[in-house]
Formats: sequence, structure tokens, C-alpha cells
Amino acid sequence: MAATRRPITLAAAVATAVTLGATALTLPALAADGGNAAAAKVELKDGTLDWGFKESFRKYVTGIAMGKIEATDGAEQAADNGVFTFTDGTGTYDTGTHATDTAFKGNVRFSSTAHAFDIKVSDVKVRTEGTGGAIQADVSLNGAAQNDIDLAKLDLTGIAPGQGEGGAMTFKDIPATLTADGAKAFNGMYKEGDKLDPATLTVKAGGAPTEKPTESPEPTPKPTQKPTATPKPTATPKPTGTSPTSPTSGSEQPAGKVYDGSLGWGVKESFRRYIESGGGATLSGGAEKNDNGYDFPYAKGDLDSDARKLTASFGGAVRFQYKAHGIDMKFSDIKVTANGAKGTLTLDVTTPKGTNNDVKFATLDLSKASYAAKNDVVVLDKVPAVFTAAGAKQFASDDAPSGYKKGDAIDPLTVALSVADGAELPGGSGGTTGGGSTDSGSTGGGSVGGTTGGAGGSLASTGSSAPTGALLGTAGAIAAAGAGAVFVARRRTS
Repeated sequence: MAATRRPITLAAAVATAVTLGATALTLPALAADGGNAAAAKVELKDGTLDWGFKESFRKYVTGIAMGKIEATDGAEQAADNGVFTFTDGTGTYDTGTHATDTAFKGNVRFSSTAHAFDIKVSDVKVRTEGTGGAIQADVSLNGAAQNDIDLAKLDLTGIAPGQGEGGAMTFKDIPATLTADGAKAFNGMYKEGDKLDPATLTVKAGGAPTEKPTESPEPTPKPTQKPTATPKPTATPKPTGTSPTSPTSGSEQPAGKVYDGSLGWGVKESFRRYIESGGGATLSGGAEKNDNGYDFPYAKGDLDSDARKLTASFGGAVRFQYKAHGIDMKFSDIKVTANGAKGTLTLDVTTPKGTNNDVKFATLDLSKASYAAKNDVVVLDKVPAVFTAAGAKQFASDDAPSGYKKGDAIDPLTVALSVADGAELPGGSGGTTGGGSTDSGSTGGGSVGGTTGGAGGSLASTGSSAPTGALLGTAGAIAAAGAGAVFVARRRTS
């Protein structure tokens, strides 16, 4: 009876390899759709697994997160932050169920001090049956281990085997997606079903079956189809430390190259107005003032419009000083990560006391943002942003807590990224629009303490409706604008 025309599975192909002389023994091969045989098992040896987990995650670790990747104990990483090869694979092929189970040597560790994560992947195994399978591993996140979890789901539908050295069978570019346990192990930076790097599996049949088959169905013909090469995904992930979006869909496409860009942002309008009432803002590193805040120059980034993911870093800095109130704060090294409807704004905050690096300053709402390019430019326009707890904390002083809290609105962001050389970027459009403010800073007696060089002065939380003239006027007008706390705090400090 001729074999039914169906995609050749990994298990059937292993049996075929044995039949065709991959070992010195002759084992009847079983077609993917069945065949009556006892549960005999064939030894597999000298296996390798080439898999990079997720290219965008590797780039995030060594890029924005300023971390490192270590491949040890039998695992190796290809040059230029390439994929990992897990070696010395041994296992079995079950001729009754057509299942394979192969274990590999090697550990891979992803770590970042700046973004506070340490993820180790070890005890890697590949399990297949029919056209499905999984990559299983032990994964520890900052010391908390999840053992023998299915990290990635494999789909062998239509994957044809190729011939490797020494009679090895090679299954190239097996599609892989993240499991729910895998998403948890990577701190929720990605979600179940997100596309991962494809996996390439190589196995050799190393011995006779442990039991002899009771029947010998016709061998599966040697496949004539050549392995189908699939482009390697280069999609960008969300770090996420910044809890990677979380960096960022099952339809993820290769990341588009970013040629240029800009960030328009005003920090918080009421804060700017307060500083302007008795101090000023100084721009450096290419940052420029616009009508509604500041424009920061593009440094580097990755964009995947189809998967709705991006990471982008911007240069320049803005320094706010109000000497009479002991305020000196600089915001720099600004990064934006986006994954679908959510994102994070990360930056460095410098005061006379030192620098707080990579502060997760704000969360972003991209539910209405479009990642589609128009005239070769992707514009995430006026993205709403609110303080994180860490962001609000930056405004606390020695003698007073911050008047801002987690969830308080700050100025929206506008991110523009060109995906073609020479594409024209839109004009600066950060901060508020049309002269109005979207921030909801309190105008009451709460204070927003600026970290100071010993003065300990407390910074008022001034509402955008209070004009600069009122802030410069009488004590009564100042109190009405919410700056009375400054006066009280400074008296207490004195």
C-alpha cells in the first residue's frame, strides 16, 4: 500500500534515516500516518539544537539593558550576538508512537544589573510527536526556578528533513512560539503565542531498537522535498528591566531598520511653569525647545510595525534649576519601549546627590496609537503617559514626600521614527497640544519635592491653569496656585 501523502514528521523521518543506512542496522520505517509496530525504541545521539530564543530579546539584553549573555557547559553562541547551539543531544525515538525525546547539554544566562534581571536557561530538551512538539527547559528568574517547563511550542507541519553529516537528519527552521509558562519565566516581558526564533534540530540514529517490531509495514519513501528555508526573525522585544514590553503577536515580522527619529516631550507642563516662575531649564546634547516642551534627538532603535513593537533611545538632556528653592534636576538618556497597547518611558535622573539610572519613569497608553508608516515615517502621536511609583518618587525631598503619585498624568509623548533613508520627520510636537495641558497636577497644598543639594526645599505641584504671573505675585496668589507648600517647607527647613 502506498504511503498517504502527508507532511513527513520528525519521528517518521528518523525511522527513515535508519532504514536508509544511518546505522548499521535495518529498522522498518513508519509513515507519519501510522503502521502497526510494537513499541520499539531507537537510540538518538550526537544531536544539536540551534535556537536563539528571540533575537530582539538578545539585542535588548546587550543594548538598552546594558547586560550580558553567557553560553556555558556545552552551549555556544554564534558571533555577533547570534543564536545558541546546544550540543551532545541524546534521546530516543519510539517506533510505536513516533515520539522523540532528546536532551542537550548547555546553559544560557541573560543578565542586566541596570534592568535588574538574571535569567538562566538550562537542561534543554526537545520533545516531538506527530507534527507538534515543544522545547522544554529549566528556567530561573532572579533565583526563582521553574523546572521542566514547556518554554516554546513547536510546529513541524510541512517541515521536511534534510541530510546532514554522518547520516544525520536535520530539521531546519521549525516555527516556535512562546508558551504561557515561558512568558511567566521571562517575567511577563512577552505573552503566550508570541513568535520566537525558529529552531533547527539535528539528530542521528545511534543503535538498534530496544524491541523488535512484530510487523514490517512498507518503508516510507525517502523524501524528495528539500528543506524549506525560513528567514530568521529579527523582531524587537519589549525589555522590557523595563519590564520588557516588555518590550512586543503571533504574526511578528522581521524588524524594520530605523534611519532617524525624534521624541517630543515636555516632562510635565505644571512643573515647567513652576520652574519658570523663579528658575529655568537648560537644554544640552542636541535637545531643543518647541512650543509645547522639548525635542530630543534620535540615538538608536528597532521597530516592528506588524508586531506593534519598538525600542528607541534618544539623546540630549533637559536640566531644571530653581536656586531659591534648592532644585536641580536633569533628565537624560531617555528610552521608549512599546509593545502593542502598552509602553514604558525610562530615563536617568541626575541631582547634586547623584544619578538614578534607568528609572522606569512613566507607563504609556498606546491603545490608540498607529504603528503603520505614512510617507515612510511611523508616528506615535501624543501618547498618554502617567507616573510610575519610581517616577513620582524622583520628586521627593529630604523633608517632604513627593506631591505626585503613581498614576498622575504627565505630558504626552510623540515618537517619530523614519523607516527609509531621507524620509522627512514631522516637526516637534511633544508636550501638550494647542496650548492646553493634559496633566492633572494638583493645585492644592501638596508638594512635589525636588531632590536638592542639601537645601531640602520642597517643590510645589502647580496646576497648568495657574499663570506664571500669579506665581510671581503675592503670597496669596502663590498659595492659590499650589505653591504655598514651598513657602511652608522652606520655613520649616530654615
